[in-house]
Amino acid sequence: MMLTTLTREALLPADQRDFANCHASTLALLPQDTVVVAYFAGTKEGAGDTAIWLSRREQGTWLPPQRAIAEPGLAHWNPVLHWQAGRLWLFYKVGPDVHHWLTRVAVSDDGGVSCSTPAALVENDALPRGPVKNKLLVMSNGEWLAPGSVEDERYWDAFVDISADRGLSWQKAAIPLQHQAPAASEEQPLWQGLQQNALWENDLNRVFQWDGVIQPTAWESSPGHVHVLMRSTRGQVYRSDSDDYGRHWRSAYATALPNNNSGIDVVRTPDGSLVLVFNPITGNWNQRYPLSVAVSRDNGEQWEMAGALETENGEFSYPAIVCQENALHITYTWNRTNIIYQKINIMQ
Repeated sequence: MMLTTLTREALLPADQRDFANCHASTLALLPQDTVVVAYFAGTKEGAGDTAIWLSRREQGTWLPPQRAIAEPGLAHWNPVLHWQAGRLWLFYKVGPDVHHWLTRVAVSDDGGVSCSTPAALVENDALPRGPVKNKLLVMSNGEWLAPGSVEDERYWDAFVDISADRGLSWQKAAIPLQHQAPAASEEQPLWQGLQQNALWENDLNRVFQWDGVIQPTAWESSPGHVHVLMRSTRGQVYRSDSDDYGRHWRSAYATALPNNNSGIDVVRTPDGSLVLVFNPITGNWNQRYPLSVAVSRDNGEQWEMAGALETENGEFSYPAIVCQENALHITYTWNRTNIIYQKINIMQ
């Protein structure tokens, strides 16, 4: 497989930004070549002035960003977009920190120009249900599978939420993981965000005590056979597999793919190949560059590097990827000050 970059664009001109930082983009492809991207932005991650922003690309041009969801004094996090049958769903988190955030959802029937009043995704549930970073998977039986995760003071755990009624109700299924004492932080390049207080928690003693996996990204290889790759604290991408449409999962296990404890995303292409966007760096809280693309032709058993999206020093993180016909559409964080969109052609 050969990947050829067709478009590389920054969403946010400097004179159109009403915020200092932006992060955690998600994208949806709408009719008439319209691309909608959501992200959170504000003073910094976890600040009370963060909001959910939307950018639209129409006829090849990015329109000025719009503040879509905002509640003063409340931190907003990790939007996830889903487009289906003329409706756009926007899932996102709210809360003072990642340990106490909850999930809300709004919908739009005009492609994100306006949104409904947000509501709790699952009423009276203290857990952050639904998707945590990456896109929903519409399985072959028509059900939605939302890759989720929870984090407390010590442990990170992944799960999936399944909906048979387009988000009206959800069934949660845990992804088992054997927890371990976190390894002591070793001498390594440290992600610059920890040095610059970009993370909501910057006490290194606390940060290096967390153990586990979060932020799954999912695909279906054949009817009912669903798989996830996950970010981990252990220097490697972890994986789990289900053969019953996500109701039960194999215990999470390490793959050979490196992971720097930063977000990843995968998509299945029309020919059955997998395309993964990630930082190919091992080590807990290691640097977030380069940002690269890997391809697997055997359902994720073996991977080959297919190119790099960013190679300079900096933070290039939290990719989102979708596939339409023979094109990949990717967004990611660029140094916390912009979101980059790339369209890449797939050639067999």
